[in-house]
Amino acid sequence: MFGNYLIGLREGLEASLVVCILIAYLVKTGNQRRLPPLWLGVGTAVVLSLAFGALLQFGSSALTFQAQEALGGTLSILSVGLVTWMVFWMRRTARHLRSELQGRLDAALALGTGALVITSFFAVGREGLETSLFIWTAVQASGDGVRPLVGAVLGLATSVVLGWLFYRGALRINLSRFFRWTGAMLVVVAAGVLAYGIHDLQEADLLPGLRLLAFDISGAVPPDSWYGTLLKGILNFQPDPTVFQVVVWLLYLIPVMALFLSPERPRPAPLSGKPAGSLTAE
Repeated sequence: MFGNYLIGLREGLEASLVVCILIAYLVKTGNQRRLPPLWLGVGTAVVLSLAFGALLQFGSSALTFQAQEALGGTLSILSVGLVTWMVFWMRRTARHLRSELQGRLDAALALGTGALVITSFFAVGREGLETSLFIWTAVQASGDGVRPLVGAVLGLATSVVLGWLFYRGALRINLSRFFRWTGAMLVVVAAGVLAYGIHDLQEADLLPGLRLLAFDISGAVPPDSWYGTLLKGILNFQPDPTVFQVVVWLLYLIPVMALFLSPERPRPAPLSGKPAGSLTAE
């Protein structure tokens, strides 16, 4: 539940910040009449994300067991790739998110209403599709369709509240630090999802080594115990992983975490905008 709450919070907050910046800039520049097209793009992106999640859930249920495992494993690996790209992208752009979005919005306003709809659609749709895919793979990994979804919904709801507080100027936060530490936690979650995806592909007979276990501590950490469930929900921990899963988990987690936490190369500050890491609506 915690892992999915983190996913919903981080992805939802990215989308909320984007929407807040776009709305605040339109209001500031006297383009309030352009708000309906912006909301049209945002709403379309949300509907598309929900439809994508429903397609994954109901479409996979009609497949054979082997096909479900193959699909689940493939999408798990794909979602890990998308989330990894996302955390590094936000680490690089969090400081100058406002100025970059305002530049895109200026270009969209110059082109007309259709460009504004497309800009808001893609700005929110990317996070929405990533969220749907990652939450779906996390639900498959946990084997529990209720608590992961509850965690994700709570995370999204929290992000909406935080976004509203940002827009009202009632809350300030160091965005660079926030996305850095939540990104580090997501790397750990993603490593667990990747290991689960490898297990799915092994069960689908697409990868070898299903019976070759690295260790088995099911007796000490029963999967149905409260602490086993907690470890499964937060870290996608498996008490009896295969050697292949452990090797892939280590090969992903160690270099990605080291690279993510390494000092960032300084980027030239934008000519205008707020101080790095803060956001308020004007």
